[in-house]
Amino acid sequence: MEELIQKVADPKLRSQMERVASFHGYLSTGAFIGMQMLNIAHRVLGLTDGERIVVTCETHNCLPDPFQILAGSTIGNKGLKIKDYGKMAVTVSRRGPAGSQVKSVRIMLDPAKTAQYPRLHAWFMNTAKVPHLEAVSTLLDAGENVYSWEILDQEVPAKPKKIIALCEKCGESFIQRDGKRICLACQSSSQAASEGDQTISISHSEEAKCL
Repeated sequence: MEELIQKVADPKLRSQMERVASFHGYLSTGAFIGMQMLNIAHRVLGLTDGERIVVTCETHNCLPDPFQILAGSTIGNKGLKIKDYGKMAVTVSRRGPAGSQVKSVRIMLDPAKTAQYPRLHAWFMNTAKVPHLEAVSTLLDAGENVYSWEILDQEVPAKPKKIIALCEKCGESFIQRDGKRICLACQSSSQAASEGDQTISISHSEEAKCL
């Protein structure tokens, strides 16, 4: 992969590939796709270098990393959200004050277009084992031809007031939502225990039917 990176003529693109490879651990196909999506968003939205953006990735596999290292959008600074729908798609939005309308773009790797590149399509649809080197080489050749995107107008949501409370069950502090007095961890454990009791009850009922 290092040899492929060094062959890239565009110094900016080559630098991006090197930074993503270092951050991610290697230049995976998914990470390279995220990098190409970021560049498309920059062009379509007219973003300037260093401009802060909000990114929503629709998979946690590789795709988010280029947005962290190249755009500074992280989960910690609320610039990165992950909705794990298992899709190679991302929405990139400008930042703006609460209540304002901002331009966004949703970009996806389009299977109708990757079909023109059989080996890349095989990687995408997981019908064959395709090395990252081969898939990334194809993506370099294809450029933007394998992506589709849609321009959106989105309203910037108001930032909710942070209220810290002590959980009535475990006693630990937590960010309170919807006025609930029990933290999400305790709610989840209570729900899991309840579902377990229900499963046992159903099992006993089925056992009684068999008898």
